[in-house]
Amino acid sequence: MSYRNTEAVTLRRCEHCRKQYQFARSTSRYCSTRCRVAANRKRRRRSVHFQSSTDNWATPPDLFAELDREFTFTLDVCSSEDNAKCERFYTRADDGLRQPWSGVCWMNPPYGRTIGQWVKRAREAASDGTTVVCLLPARTDTAWWHDHVAEHATEVRFLRGRLKFGGSTNSAPFPSAIVVFRPTCL
Repeated sequence: MSYRNTEAVTLRRCEHCRKQYQFARSTSRYCSTRCRVAANRKRRRRSVHFQSSTDNWATPPDLFAELDREFTFTLDVCSSEDNAKCERFYTRADDGLRQPWSGVCWMNPPYGRTIGQWVKRAREAASDGTTVVCLLPARTDTAWWHDHVAEHATEVRFLRGRLKFGGSTNSAPFPSAIVVFRPTCL
C-alpha cells in the first residue's frame, strides 16, 4: 500500500525576488538564503546611518553639555531652529560659512560634501582670534583632515566608541573626534 502526502501545498511570493516558492516554515519570507541575505543588505543600505539622505547629525546633548562646561560657547555656527545649542546661532538659511564668527564657537557641521569648507572656515576663524570647537567624523584619510585638522588644530580628542546622534536608536557607523582650533592657530 502506498501513502501519499495529502497536505495542501502553500505557495508564497519571495519578498526579495518575487518568485513563487513552496515554504516549509510559516515564518519564511524568502525563497532562499541568498534572497534573505540580499534583502537584509538592501535594508541596511536604506538605514539613515548608511546613506547620504541626510548630512545633519544632531549633537548628542550629554556631549555638548560636557564641552559647554569647559568652553562656555557663545555661538552655534551651523544648526537649525530646533537643534541650536547656543542662544546665538546660524541656520542653513543664514549660511554660517559667510557669517562672522566670534567668541567661542560650537561647530557640528553637515557631514556631506561641504564638510571640508566648514573645517577650513573654523581654521580661518581661529587665525582671526576665535576659538572653534568642532564635532567631526574622525576621517583621518581625507584631504580636509590632512589640510586643516592634522596641520592646524590645537587639539584633537578622539572619542571612544560610536556616538548616538540626536535621539537616534543606533550608533553612528563612524568614529568621531572633538577638534579644537584656538586663536594661536595659523
